[in-house]
Amino acid sequence: MGGKLNSLTDVLKKTLFFFEALSVAELAPHVQRKMLKDYSLPQVEEKVSLCLKQNECFYREKDYWRLNLEGNKENDQFYSLLLKKGQPQNLREILKNTNNKKKKLKKLLSEEASLISDGRFIQLDNGFWGLTEWEVETSHYSLKNLVIKAMKIYPGGLSLQQLHKVINSWRETDVKTLEGILRKMPYFELAGEEVWSYNPTVRVLYEDLLKKFLLMINKQKARWHRSKAQWKSKYDSIQKHYQEALSGKREAAAALAEKMELEGQHDHLLTQMAEKDLLLSLRKREILRYREHINKLEAKSNSILYQCRLWVKRAKEAQEEIARQKELLAKTQGSLEGLFTKLQQYKEKDRENKARLAELKEQHSTRIAELQTEIVELKQKAERERTSHIIEQRRLQEEINTLSNDLKKALRMEEEQQRSYLLAQQELAAAREENSEIERRLKNPLVRFIIKICGFFGKYY
Repeated sequence: MGGKLNSLTDVLKKTLFFFEALSVAELAPHVQRKMLKDYSLPQVEEKVSLCLKQNECFYREKDYWRLNLEGNKENDQFYSLLLKKGQPQNLREILKNTNNKKKKLKKLLSEEASLISDGRFIQLDNGFWGLTEWEVETSHYSLKNLVIKAMKIYPGGLSLQQLHKVINSWRETDVKTLEGILRKMPYFELAGEEVWSYNPTVRVLYEDLLKKFLLMINKQKARWHRSKAQWKSKYDSIQKHYQEALSGKREAAAALAEKMELEGQHDHLLTQMAEKDLLLSLRKREILRYREHINKLEAKSNSILYQCRLWVKRAKEAQEEIARQKELLAKTQGSLEGLFTKLQQYKEKDRENKARLAELKEQHSTRIAELQTEIVELKQKAERERTSHIIEQRRLQEEINTLSNDLKKALRMEEEQQRSYLLAQQELAAAREENSEIERRLKNPLVRFIIKICGFFGKYY
């Protein structure tokens, strides 16, 4: 079917025809994938809900929307025409043969309005009309939705191979991807041995939780963007302060260079004055040397006195430390005795627990043995029932074979009777023709006269 769908109503018709029943939340991603790509998901859900409520071809059952495929009886002729053609048709070209243009325009408008509200028809973007039941483009739907569709068709459950066969009729895929989807989504449940089923209530709960989780993620993302903006403003302010500090540093460097020039001039003046004060400085050095010698001697005496005082203080501190260690030793001995008594108590409790554990192990082993015997008995019983079922199936198959042979014999006899009946009818028709021929010949007056004479002589005889 060439061309794209014309409106949101046509997309909803096509999607609901394929999936039979969907909620607004389930319809929104399909619609967003096919059209309304610039809208957010809540906006798409709002538009889908409004379209479903306004159009008569959609009806609601609980939380799910369905497509009404009965349609209007006025459109049955156009429906049969599309079925016959097998491809989209244009209403304007069909109604070209009418004479009155006003009537033609009114009829065209009424036809298109009734077709829009009819669930059997869809409109393409080139103005042509087609049928909803024609080929569905399954490439627009995800593999998960195709699996849900297959599970809804077979509510009793499907094995992995059966599901692969069903979905391959819509789209080519492999078993590994199907198994990955079935094990990933919690609303696909393993009903029995390799039989998968679909639970819609679990899917509703899962999607609600997913929406809440996405809402939390969006809130966290908005919070992160706010904090990022705050940190960016702080960084900008720090960068501004840093630029100001750099400019201040440059000014300080210029001032320091000026200061160094002044210091050089000052040093030159000092060297000139130093030549004059050389003699005075030599005498001052001798005096200072004597003073330094005296100060060194005083420092040595003070250091010796300080060391003596330190040794006395350390001796006192060592005696106090020994007394403290003795007290701590006495306390630790008392605590060790208490810990030893507690250790003995824990050992007794450990023995009791080990005895209880041994008893529980014995009870567990006996229970396991009983369960194993029950499992063996149940397996034997299941084997006996399987053999009886096979025998009964064979017996029924033999009865079916005998009945089919009897039916074939009866049909053969019926065919023979029909043949004999047809032969009898043919003989009867030939006898009737012969009789009519004889009656026709008897109508001749000469023949009647001869017959009367013969009858008279025969009577006489």
